Amino acid sequence: MKYFVKRLFDGKQFKQNQLITVENGKVASLSSSDNDEDVQVIEGILAPAYIDVQVNGGGGALLNNEPSLSTIKTMLKAHQQFGTGSMLPTLITDDIDVMKRTADAVASAIAQGVKGVIGVHFEGPHLSGPRKGIHPLEHIRKITDEEMKIFTRKDLGQVCVTVAPENVSLACIESLVRENVIVSLGHSNASDQQTFDAIEAGATGFTHLFNAMSPLTSRASGVVGAALLDDSAYCGLIVDNEHVSINSCKLAIKCKGPEKIMLVTDAMAHVGSSDTTLPFAGMDITRVGNKLTIEGGTLAGSALDMETAVKNAVNLLGCSIGQALQMATSTPAAFLNMQAQKGAIDIGLDADWVQLDDSLSVTRLFIAGQ
Repeated sequence: MKYFVKRLFDGKQFKQNQLITVENGKVASLSSSDNDEDVQVIEGILAPAYIDVQVNGGGGALLNNEPSLSTIKTMLKAHQQFGTGSMLPTLITDDIDVMKRTADAVASAIAQGVKGVIGVHFEGPHLSGPRKGIHPLEHIRKITDEEMKIFTRKDLGQVCVTVAPENVSLACIESLVRENVIVSLGHSNASDQQTFDAIEAGATGFTHLFNAMSPLTSRASGVVGAALLDDSAYCGLIVDNEHVSINSCKLAIKCKGPEKIMLVTDAMAHVGSSDTTLPFAGMDITRVGNKLTIEGGTLAGSALDMETAVKNAVNLLGCSIGQALQMATSTPAAFLNMQAQKGAIDIGLDADWVQLDDSLSVTRLFIAGQ
């Protein structure tokens, strides 16, 4: 299968007039061409399919409410229309039974070859009570062997676990990293030193930067300050103009660069659904405009999709199209240690692409070149 692409973003830069050959779902060749062959022409922009490392729900389904293969497929379908080619289904803090059922559902999806499910993100339960957000306090707890057995399963694809560094030991972080688990820091009231120590122990990311974490102040830089100062760590950023101010987003990108900032949705069940009110943990999460809250006004995840996140990065933050696309493709791929498979258009990588028009709206999603 061959395609002629007039404008291609390869994950880092734009290229013009490229001829792509796909074999067995992967890019077999990529070269400049004058389109002298009878091949399908791709108009607009062709970029790597978006990678979302934090997806709680979609299409009216929430992983916590029904941790099943059916739920994961519903979520995936809801987000694919917005250009997401790969995602980590994300479980908000819950009991051990729901965690086990989630792991089993993800394992089933991977075993059955469900395209787009590349792992799982456990956001909790080893978080900070004071910074819990909507995470149920009754399920926030210290880590035990039961959770470790789930996190270190080898049939889950890439596992990411969000922890508060003040609630887990450095030895625990080191153990997770040795098992190839990605440790991200979030929902935390830690000091900057506790945060730096966790990074030294192997943590490599921050979950939804600025939200539910100790802030940068005049005499304490907190988790936010440590995240901005450390050159190695990746940071997820919810660019919906609700979770984080425009200038704070700009500051993060200026400090870290698009090679360390990932656009994430933190999407709830509302994405891809016409429902305005949906349940979670005995609460109603209500959508008003682009904002999701529980009673009292606490933010409750987002109604953001990756198409809108990319557009917002360009239209609200002033990022170049290349920077916005990088933060949705090659940067999350690098965070997940999957840059040899996804997040770029290059020889040997999966032919998962998104086709965009001039307004950055998704016109087509390619999975394995089709």
